Amino acid sequence: MKTVVVTGSEGKLGRFVIEDLNRAGYRVIGTDNRPPKDGRYYAQYVQADLSQLGEVYGILAGADAVVHLAAVPNPINFSPERIFANNMMSAYNVMEAASKLGIKRVVTGSSESAYGFCWAKYPFAPDYFPVDEEHRLLPQESYGLSKGLCEDIGDMFARRVGMEVFALRFSLLLGPEEYQREIDFFADTARHHRILWSYVDARDAAAACRLALEAPAPAKNRACRLGITASDPLSDTDALTLAKRHYPQVPLAESVIKSGFTALVANKLAFDAIAWRPAHSWRDAVKAE
Repeated sequence: MKTVVVTGSEGKLGRFVIEDLNRAGYRVIGTDNRPPKDGRYYAQYVQADLSQLGEVYGILAGADAVVHLAAVPNPINFSPERIFANNMMSAYNVMEAASKLGIKRVVTGSSESAYGFCWAKYPFAPDYFPVDEEHRLLPQESYGLSKGLCEDIGDMFARRVGMEVFALRFSLLLGPEEYQREIDFFADTARHHRILWSYVDARDAAAACRLALEAPAPAKNRACRLGITASDPLSDTDALTLAKRHYPQVPLAESVIKSGFTALVANKLAFDAIAWRPAHSWRDAVKAE
């Protein structure tokens, strides 16, 4: 049985990751900056401050791998400098401690916000559809900036010690209980245009974390960046119509023109690298009603 440390284990995604890893037979050590709501899900739980490198060493000692999810999750509720400092230092400390402790595999939670579209003060359009992992990162605020730079931290440790880093760029995370709230807005195609109508079910995002722990090592000596997003848009309008209505200047790949309800943010690389495909859709919630 492998021991996996999950940082941010009490967060929105963290609880799904803990449940998924437990089902798969992993021994899970959780850590967050607050007490656990239910300690039964952990082999061990440590309330900690990841900005303190010494605490991180203590938590990671004896672990085989790390899923690093701890972060300020958006640019709304904290000052820009606090968001940047928290996200950058926690990511650096986790990978620094892992490198010195001989932990080879680190899965880190990145974000589609790194592209810059969602929170931009001055809105701009993508270079092309579907947006993939090679698209430029053009953030205009500290949260998106921190997520892109955390991927660069992974690159540095991959170069320095051969660390195997998977940076998972999550789209809007939705738990099963949240679909009804979003369904009420599907007729308004402008509602989610800043996130390119992309989303991912929290259960699928958790599965991606586990599969990244189990996947073969990345081919390149750098962090493997993967878009973790559903294969359909968060709208009852097809992707081609959405793109032409809201981003008429953006070039479209044949997959968008021909595929109807396809996503405008790509997830193919995640299938190629870690054999991940989303299993859940908001459409399932509609059918269940």
